[in-house]
Amino acid sequence: MNMKPPHPASLEPSRLLKQCDLGLGRSTGPGGQHRNRRDTAVTLTHEPTGISATATERRKQQENRITALRRLRLRLAVEVRTPRPPKPSELWNTRRQGRSMSVNPQHADYPRLLAEALDVLALMNWDVAKSAGRLGISMSQMTRLLRHEKPAFALVNNQRQERGFPPLRR
Repeated sequence: MNMKPPHPASLEPSRLLKQCDLGLGRSTGPGGQHRNRRDTAVTLTHEPTGISATATERRKQQENRITALRRLRLRLAVEVRTPRPPKPSELWNTRRQGRSMSVNPQHADYPRLLAEALDVLALMNWDVAKSAGRLGISMSQMTRLLRHEKPAFALVNNQRQERGFPPLRR
């Protein structure tokens, strides 16, 4: 799915939440005798794209909201493409160290960086070497960034195979 910039995964949480529909409810599963006494399940749906994410594993609604927002940002990063300027973003340049990219997949910046990498890959016809060069990192660092998010890694490999490229190795 294509959208105009900025990429929704790169929006500040408060701005992204304004574009979302918040659904609350109860869910079944582990959690003990107090699990279903409150509406702790959270579903966030990004209205412009229809992409949604749910979190039900915590007993506290606020914790589930944070988890659902993170999951939504990751899904948006994988499923939405936006046009990119020719140079890497300021965030990308601050996280890059030489030809290395250091980011913990649990860090709040990870969905933004993943979205940028996938946008550049789509622009460069899913050629990892060209995309990594354009972003100023090594091909192995690009693969490492993608490997942390299984749906992103699968997307890249599917797109590469459609174009006759060999799949990336895990």
